[in-house]
Amino acid sequence: MIDLRGQTALVTGASRGIGRATSLLLARSGADVALTYHTRSSDAEAAAKEIRSLGRMAFVSGGDLANPTVAEQLATDIRREFGGLDIFVANAGVWPASEERLTEMSVERWTTTLQVNLDSVFLSARLILPLVREGGRVVIVSSTAGQRGEAFHADYAATKGALIALTKSLAIEYAPGITVNCVAPGWVDTEMSAPAFTAENRDRIRSTIPIGRIASSDDVAGPILFLCSSLARHITGEVLNVNGGSVLCG
Repeated sequence: MIDLRGQTALVTGASRGIGRATSLLLARSGADVALTYHTRSSDAEAAAKEIRSLGRMAFVSGGDLANPTVAEQLATDIRREFGGLDIFVANAGVWPASEERLTEMSVERWTTTLQVNLDSVFLSARLILPLVREGGRVVIVSSTAGQRGEAFHADYAATKGALIALTKSLAIEYAPGITVNCVAPGWVDTEMSAPAFTAENRDRIRSTIPIGRIASSDDVAGPILFLCSSLARHITGEVLNVNGGSVLCG
């Protein structure tokens, strides 16, 4: 029922994890896809190669989107390769693995997390949103941490909560022509969260999820695809929880 043929998409942070899974699922549904990466160029190129093997167009744009010059180059690349966009998935982010109270947290860590998770979305979105066509879809990837907070990861939770507020703000600003929604994953079995999944901790984490399993990247990519499709045409400003029941909030 989801057919994205003739549409173009941009997925940031697409070299691995949720971003990679989303890029491939959009391509399988018919979209041509632009992928961004920060440092993992070979992984991003591998994902683009897989997309091309599906008969779709793909190109890669690299660099730190918290740098205004890199964000400007991305917009230039989109105009050159696609002319415009139908789908924009803002996924790039970082999760500092070490647990630290706020009073122990360095200014460097706080600043870096805000730059990667929040500034990069602002700097890219302000240039990419004008390229999104009428009827387009924007999906921002937040987290359960942005809904309930996350002790010892206050920097991460603060940025993800800000992305939820940004989603609701943009949904009104860009209505009625473009929908803007958010997904809020819980624990996802990705390389980024791997440091938390020690044998002992993995069982503890699983026990907090009523559905009884830790999500895969594909479990998050599917709901993103839904929000990018015509099936979600009357949904905007929404936060779609993808957490197996671990955080129940409407």
